[in-house]
Amino acid sequence: MSGIWPPDVGGPTSHAPEVVAFLYDRGHYVEVVTTADAPPAPAAYPVRAVPRHHRPGVRHYRAAALIQHRARENDVVYATGMLGRTTLGAGVARKPFVAKLTQDPAFERALRRGHYSGSLAGFQRSRTGPVATLLRYARDLELRRAAHVICPSSFLAELVAGWGVAPDRLSVLPNPAPPVPDLPVPEARERPRLAFAGRLTAPKALGVALGAVAAVDGVELVLAGDSDERAALERRTRELGIEDRVSFLGAQGRGAVLELFRSADAAILSSAWENFPHTLVEALAVGTPVIATAVGGVPEIVTDGENGLLVVPGDPAALADAIRRFLGDEELRRRLAAGAAPSTERFSAERIYGELEAILVAAAS
Repeated sequence: MSGIWPPDVGGPTSHAPEVVAFLYDRGHYVEVVTTADAPPAPAAYPVRAVPRHHRPGVRHYRAAALIQHRARENDVVYATGMLGRTTLGAGVARKPFVAKLTQDPAFERALRRGHYSGSLAGFQRSRTGPVATLLRYARDLELRRAAHVICPSSFLAELVAGWGVAPDRLSVLPNPAPPVPDLPVPEARERPRLAFAGRLTAPKALGVALGAVAAVDGVELVLAGDSDERAALERRTRELGIEDRVSFLGAQGRGAVLELFRSADAAILSSAWENFPHTLVEALAVGTPVIATAVGGVPEIVTDGENGLLVVPGDPAALADAIRRFLGDEELRRRLAAGAAPSTERFSAERIYGELEAILVAAAS
């Protein structure tokens, strides 16, 4: 089960098809349930989609019903999204489900609906209103019904354990490094380039990145991604007077993102909180070091001084200092670039998807 599927863009649209292809190639019968704006392209396995044009309540009901219908014909359900709908559909069908979390679903729902505006850590310990409390209760109930819960980072797994999921039903499986295609040799540029890829949302704190770029003369920033925050970020770029050094590319597929990272001197991530940002693995896999905030699972990917530089979150001056340090020290740039791709060897797709296969088989037994 995945809330998004190609031609949508984003991390799950890379992960979910890779998992399905791996399991299919290993001889398992697999099928996909998702939501879509248009019928998905034909594949070697069934891909069934609920149209997104339905109102949210209708769409959620139809997705739960479809999950229930298809779960009856299968041994186990693997959910990379649509947690509530999967819990309901698999529960009615009396089939086990394995949930992969990329975030705290209660926090995301509360943030999206305007019931909370603080940090992820604050959401865990603060007393919030009745709606946020209800969202936390629903999250805990859904996850306690899962046969197994998978988290990409130890950071998130520690949070999930605090929600009542037993340790023997909880595993850390990072997102695997992507297969790296032949990429063009980067062209010589007059200005050093920083690259970002991801959704342009408030937790990414891209205003911090823009402030840092404004403080460092001559550096350019290229952003791949989109959301309703884009207009505000473009406005902030003009306010800072750096519109000639900042480019917004809009949403891009994985191939274009890998090519963007390969063309950059460094990838940048200014997030206020993160779980396991897969775009950092993508940047490192193509040999591009990272300058990022040390939040959530980021330190599980980036080791300061080895494959990138880490700074405190929410501080444009600290991020600007790291950029200056990186660009002003040729030996440091060479060392970090040399350590980038080797640092992703631990994220082998064969190993990670093999462990996932074992978890799904055990859940189905």
